[in-house]
Amino acid sequence: MEAYTNHLISESSPYLLQHAHNPVDWYPWGEEALEKARSENKLVIVSIGYAACHWCHVMEHESFEDSTVAELMNKYYVSIKVDREERPDVDQVYMDAANIMTGRGGWPLNVITLPDGRPIFAGTYFPKDQWLKVLTGVQEFYEKTPEKAIEQAEKVQDGVSQLEIVTVARTSGFHRDSIESAYTDWLNSMDMKNGGRRANMKFPMPLSYLAMMNYAFLNQNDRGLEAVKLTMDRMAQGGIYDQLGGGFSRYSVDPQWHVPHFEKMLYDNGQLISLYAEAYKLTKDPLYKQIIDETIEFCNRELRSSEGAYFASLDADSDGEEGKYYVWTAQEVDDLLGSNSELFKDYYDIKKNGNWEHGKNVLQVKASIEEFSRKKKLPVKEVAQIIENGREILFNARQKRIRPALDDKTLTSWNGLMISGLAHAYEATGNEQYRNDALKAAEFIEETMWDDETLKRNYKNGKVTINGFIDDYAFTIRAAIDLYQITLDEKWLKFSNDLMDQAMKNFYSSDTGLFKFKSKQDTELYVAKSAVDDNVIPAGNSQMAINLYELGHFLYNEKYIKIAEEMMSTVAGRMLEQSAFYYNWFELYSLLLSSPYEIAIVGEDFDAKRKELVTNYIPNALILGGATEGNLELLQNKLVDGKTMIYVCVDKVCQLPVSEPSHALSQVN
Repeated sequence: MEAYTNHLISESSPYLLQHAHNPVDWYPWGEEALEKARSENKLVIVSIGYAACHWCHVMEHESFEDSTVAELMNKYYVSIKVDREERPDVDQVYMDAANIMTGRGGWPLNVITLPDGRPIFAGTYFPKDQWLKVLTGVQEFYEKTPEKAIEQAEKVQDGVSQLEIVTVARTSGFHRDSIESAYTDWLNSMDMKNGGRRANMKFPMPLSYLAMMNYAFLNQNDRGLEAVKLTMDRMAQGGIYDQLGGGFSRYSVDPQWHVPHFEKMLYDNGQLISLYAEAYKLTKDPLYKQIIDETIEFCNRELRSSEGAYFASLDADSDGEEGKYYVWTAQEVDDLLGSNSELFKDYYDIKKNGNWEHGKNVLQVKASIEEFSRKKKLPVKEVAQIIENGREILFNARQKRIRPALDDKTLTSWNGLMISGLAHAYEATGNEQYRNDALKAAEFIEETMWDDETLKRNYKNGKVTINGFIDDYAFTIRAAIDLYQITLDEKWLKFSNDLMDQAMKNFYSSDTGLFKFKSKQDTELYVAKSAVDDNVIPAGNSQMAINLYELGHFLYNEKYIKIAEEMMSTVAGRMLEQSAFYYNWFELYSLLLSSPYEIAIVGEDFDAKRKELVTNYIPNALILGGATEGNLELLQNKLVDGKTMIYVCVDKVCQLPVSEPSHALSQVN
C-alpha cells in the first residue's frame, strides 16, 4: 500500500497523528485550511473526534483509509481533522449545529460547511457507502443551488445563536421555596432502583451527585442522600468501574451500570474521586475509601506523566476490539484460579456463556462481601482473601495483554479536576501522598502552562499549544482554591486571583454578565459561545461563578461576590426548571441562600488541627489560616501567643475561639 503523509504529521495530538498517514489530505484546524477553502471556493469537511473514541476508529478504517473516499474528499473539499479535547470551542459550535439539524450529536462528528465555516450538513458515524453518498450529494447541492446552501447556513447560524443567553433577564432575589421545588423535581428524575438519572445509558455526572448530596445533608433530606448513596454503590459495583484495576469508564450502555463504553477519561476519574471522598467523609463507608484509593492508583499508574501532570485518556479498544483488554471468559478464569474459580466467578457474576457478548464477561458485583459470605455460609475474612487473591492473579494476567492506547497529551482543565479530586481525597483519608500528588501536578500547571498573562490548554512532548479556554481557567482556579485549603499556603490564593484577573480581562462580557468560552485574544467562530449548562463536565461559567463567590469570601472582594450573584440571577430561571443540567448553578444558589462558614485556624499547630477538622463532612465551609495571621483580612488579630485557635465565622462575624476541632465542629452544627 502506498504511504501517504498529510498536513497532520507535525501535530502533537495523538488523535490527529492517528490520521497523519490517511490518503485524505487532512489539515489541522487553523487559518491555512480555512484560507484554502475560501480561495478555492471549496466546501469544508470538519471531522471531529478523540483518541479514545471507538466509532472514530471504525470510520477511519472504513472510509478515511480508503483511496476511493479520499479521492472524492480531496477533489471537492478541504478536510479538517479536529481533536475535540484540544479544541472544545470548535467541537461545541459544530455539535450545536448538528443538534439543530439532526436532533442528535455524538462522535465522530462530521460537519460540512461553506468556505466561510458556516455548517450546511452534519452527522455522526457513516459507513463507507453512506459517506460516499453524503460527499457527492452535498457537493451537488452546493454546486447546483448555492443560494439554498447559503440559506441553510444562515438558518443554522441563527439557530445556534438562539441557544445562547442573549438577554440579561435576571431574577430578583433567591428563594428557598424555589430551590426546594427544583430539588424535588430533580429527585423525581432519579432511578431509585439502579441509581443515576432514569435513562437507557448512564453517565457518572459526579459533581451533580455531589451537589445533590450537599443540599440533602444541609436540608436533612434523607431521600436525596439515599439517591446519591444508591448511585455511588451501584457505580462502584458495576462494570463501569474496573473491578480489577480501579478507575471508571466514560459511561455504561445499559441502565444497570454493567457494560461500559470502555474508554477511561481523566476528567471523569478526577471528579469521581472528589465525589467518593466527600461521601466517605459523610458515611465512613470503607467501600468508598477503597474506590478512592484504587482510582488514584489507576490514575497514577496509567495516566501520570514523569512531570507529575496527568494524561487525557485510555482508549476503549485494544488489538482492534472494544473492551478486549478488560473482559474474560469463564474458561480463562478457571484456568487462572483453579479451585477458587467458582467462588470468584459467582462473586463477579462471571457466566459460562458470558454476561455480555461473544461469551465474554464484564466483571460486576451483585452483593456486598458480607451479603455474599452469608449466602455462601463462609467467613467474610476467608471470602475476602480469596477474592483479593483472585483479583491480583487476573490483574497480573491482564497486564500481559495488548494494552489500550494512551492519549498522552496533558490538558489544563482536566488536570484541574484531577488536582481537586486529589485535594478532596487527602482531606478525607489523610494520606499525605495525595497532597503531594496534587501539589506536583499544580506546580506543573503553574510553571509550564502559565506565563503570568496567558494560561495554555495543551502540552505534549515539551510543547505548550493553544490558548486556554474558560474551562481551563475555571478548573485551575478551583484547583488552586482547593490547594489553599489543604496547605493554607497563600501562594495558591494569589495564583487563583491572578488567573481570575486575566479571565475577567479576556473572557468576561459586561453585556451578558457571563464569560465567553474563548478569549478575546482569539478569533471567534461563526458564533460566540458562553456555555452555561453543566454536562459531564460543569460549564466554565458555573465554575467561574462559584470561584468568584468563594474568592470573594477569602479575599473580602465584594465585587467578586456581586458578579457571582448577577451570573446566578441570569441563569436561575433555567436552573430552577432543569437542576440536573445546571447542578453547579444549583450548588451556588444553595450557597447564596445561606452564607458559608469561614473557619480560620491560626497558630503553629494549624496543619494538624486542619487535618483533623476536614475529615468531617462540612459542605458549606471555607477553610483558611496558617502559622501566622498572613495577609487575609479575616485572619487579622487572631494569633494568640503559644496557642493554635479555631474561629468559626459567618459573613466576617466570628464565634468565640476554641482550641479543639471537635468544639469548632459543634459550633458549625
